[in-house]
Amino acid sequence: MTLAIGVDIGGTKIAAGVVSESGKILERSHEPTPDDSTKIPSVVADLVERLVGDEKAAGIGIGAAGFVGEDRATVRFAPNIDWREEPLAEHVRSLVGLPVVVENDANAAAWGEFRFGAGEDTDDLLLVTIGTGIGGGIVHKGQLFRGGFGVAAEIGHMRIVPNGILCGCGQHGCFEQYASGSALVRDARERVANGDENAAALAALADGDLSRITGPGITNLAQQGDPLSLELLCDVGRWIGEGIAVLAAVLDPSVIAIGGGVAAAGDLLLPTVVEAFETHLPARAHRPEAAVRLAALGNEAGIIGAADLARVEPA
Repeated sequence: MTLAIGVDIGGTKIAAGVVSESGKILERSHEPTPDDSTKIPSVVADLVERLVGDEKAAGIGIGAAGFVGEDRATVRFAPNIDWREEPLAEHVRSLVGLPVVVENDANAAAWGEFRFGAGEDTDDLLLVTIGTGIGGGIVHKGQLFRGGFGVAAEIGHMRIVPNGILCGCGQHGCFEQYASGSALVRDARERVANGDENAAALAALADGDLSRITGPGITNLAQQGDPLSLELLCDVGRWIGEGIAVLAAVLDPSVIAIGGGVAAAGDLLLPTVVEAFETHLPARAHRPEAAVRLAALGNEAGIIGAADLARVEPA
């Protein structure tokens, strides 16, 4: 059995796992992401050494949020880490002596879902990750689609509302300003701040501090039947559905998987997403329709996908 290491570098945590050829995480470990970005390669190396021990590994796959170059070695830009044209693969390889490939984190998750999760029965998959922002990954005819410069599928910054809400990318009306976990929390806090008479449960959750209103907290209230929390989730679901209808018109995937933290709402979210998708899909009566599903691998998709890419697309 050929083992590989998958690493998921986030803004607050670096998680790593030993992954089998069948996509099973056999052992895992994690460390906080250091504030000093120059220390990240050494943290990754320590995690790899801890996990591998005397075992042999085919290589290391690293998923990182941001723009990854077509060389699959350089992080061109990372929104939450101070990286600009960072030769991450070279730095890690010099410490561990194993082949290293670097991939965008959503691309790695999409590959994991394609190989071992929601896309196992297709060769054309669109993964939409709904978390603080929105990420995406595309598998077309069994191959990860990276685009001409390695930075394809930044779907969170597709403009869906002209002159809409200002986004951190500098544009107005981006998809993630309406369909993300941040949008869900923003709208909930606004309803409480404005004294909405229907926001009693959310106001109790805040207890005078709006920062206590979080995505998981809203989802929990929705699961308990709170009408406003359910309404807010449905609003996000409708925006997700409208956005993926646009993406389906361009990409024509056979499966669209919805992942990320917001997808934890599960059946509270998915029917609204599907309804909006079907309503806004162009010429729906005259085309085959993508299956819209929840992603299957949860937070492990990035580690599993990155490790598998190190095995099947080695450096």
